[in-house]
Amino acid sequence: MSFHLIDYQTWERKEFYEHFISNVVCTYSTTVNLDITHLKGVRLYPTIIWLLTKVVNQMSEFRTALTDEGVGIYDEMHPAYTIFNKENKNFSAIWTEFHTDYNEFLNAYEKDTEKFSSSKQYAPKPHRPPNSFDISMIPWFTFTSFNLNVFGDGKYLLPIFTLGRYFDDRRKKLLPISIQVHHAVCDGYHIGRFVETLQALINQFHA
Repeated sequence: MSFHLIDYQTWERKEFYEHFISNVVCTYSTTVNLDITHLKGVRLYPTIIWLLTKVVNQMSEFRTALTDEGVGIYDEMHPAYTIFNKENKNFSAIWTEFHTDYNEFLNAYEKDTEKFSSSKQYAPKPHRPPNSFDISMIPWFTFTSFNLNVFGDGKYLLPIFTLGRYFDDRRKKLLPISIQVHHAVCDGYHIGRFVETLQALINQFHA
């Protein structure tokens, strides 16, 4: 893992960052429907996790974080996600190392979920890396919007993704996804590029 500090004084986003990190602390979320018709026959959750991580690793705005060193960009991110315990109806948050090869990632995902799916702990897998971001899924209902409130000092910059239950729309299968970001590092333009890139990868996906 490498964390590259931004040259703050020459950073072209400096004025925008300072405004939204100090003057008007602002996070926001938006919900879009992904067309997942092409993903028929694959395991949806790990596939979407892999695809999301692939796009995150292509766009620096979604890898920007504020650490004790300062504001910078991780060179690579890993997904942290929730799994459901069917016995006690609770969930755990675990993470899996990202691999650019889908089948290699799927194998690691299956090992992690098998090992921790019966856990009653919130975070049963130790040593979550700082260069990781959160994904959760709510498969029991679909939604048109979803707002996650993160309290604290307002300086958490990494994205958070929430997936809902997919639904049929004519001949398409659509998956709602809520994308939460910090305005200090990510604008609507960046979310637009993210969604466009993610949809293109879904359309091209082959296991």
